[in-house]
Amino acid sequence: MLNQNATEELNRKLARAGLRSTRQREVVYGAILAKRDHPSADDIFARVKQEMPTISLATVYNCLDTLVHCGLVKQVNLERESTRYCPNLTQHAHFHDNESGRIYDVQLDSETIDKLQDLLPSEFDISSIDITFRGKAAATLEA
Repeated sequence: MLNQNATEELNRKLARAGLRSTRQREVVYGAILAKRDHPSADDIFARVKQEMPTISLATVYNCLDTLVHCGLVKQVNLERESTRYCPNLTQHAHFHDNESGRIYDVQLDSETIDKLQDLLPSEFDISSIDITFRGKAAATLEA
């Protein structure tokens, strides 16, 4: 179940795109926000199926496409793996644990973002920066 702020954000961004909130969109968005673990569409489908047994995988994909289009979640694409979904809309990087498959957010301060943008010649117009670190997370993070 979405809290009041999440519901208002969902409704506002959907309305801005000329869309309306539906129960399916609310449940899918809630599943992403409830556990910030960068779930795949299949993970989200398994979570929402408990609350909404009649939902189809196609509906989950449609809801995810809408949430991405409206700027409510980001797609995280890792080579040769399923697309994951991230509710953190700030500029940040990801750390991918090669052993567990978990993905962690790595916050980037504005100075770091500025330095990264300065690496490109001025002829390039940057719309986003995607950085993924790979390795093994400390055992204390696995819990």
